[in-house]
Amino acid sequence: MADFTNDNFRLDSKVAIVTGAGGRGNSIGRAYAVALANAGAAVVVADLNGGGAQSVADEIVAAGGKALAVQVDITDAASVQSMADKAKAEFGGIDILVNNAALMVEIVDKPLIQTDRERFNKGMAVNVWGAINCAQVVAPFLAERGGGSIVNQVSAGAYPAQTFYGVTKIALHGATTALATELGSQGIRVNAIGPGMTKTDAGLVLTPDDSPLVQYVEARTPIQGRDTPDALCGALLLLVSEAGRWMTGQVINVDGGWVMRG
Repeated sequence: MADFTNDNFRLDSKVAIVTGAGGRGNSIGRAYAVALANAGAAVVVADLNGGGAQSVADEIVAAGGKALAVQVDITDAASVQSMADKAKAEFGGIDILVNNAALMVEIVDKPLIQTDRERFNKGMAVNVWGAINCAQVVAPFLAERGGGSIVNQVSAGAYPAQTFYGVTKIALHGATTALATELGSQGIRVNAIGPGMTKTDAGLVLTPDDSPLVQYVEARTPIQGRDTPDALCGALLLLVSEAGRWMTGQVINVDGGWVMRG
């Protein structure tokens, strides 16, 4: 039995894929990619926005890290397979998958009762199928390395779901527990992070400082209603590193206490 040290959080020799890591400037995906690189991982910065992915990858490399930019459509199996193949060709394998890519701003401008089939299909395709699709493709690569970690991005807005976006995220919570059950025998852990109101570029457009929702959340959270993307990275490093080796099927809410569950 080894004693615990801070080295348990290190990711040296590990290879991570982060989807949705190249879009919208100051984003959670960018913060995740940079944090993983800073912990020693080689990072595949994946995004539908290829130019954005390249910008984040260049930032990581300029700071002395290892990164590869890949343009990917997470709803398309062939595109995801190409992403995984490029990761293995460049870095030798895959140990970590962070399913961060999602639609948010695009699917919260109408109530659920007014959501038509086209919007429903698009939201579920990206926010739920996209993560499952990536897991299906990447899981064999993780198993080749003796196991690994998948982290899905849910949301405080799913507990309870009060928008179509929240509905997609509670569905992804279900996918998280199902995948954790199915993949555990291969040494693959599957968990999720539920961010609260995060001050990303996209989030600030949706909920500016004077938003009634911001004021509501600020009033009901015990410590603070909002924080920057880097506040989520500690939970990510726990879930993907040896430090979190006994955790699977869990959602960690990082939200100032907005969501509390017994």
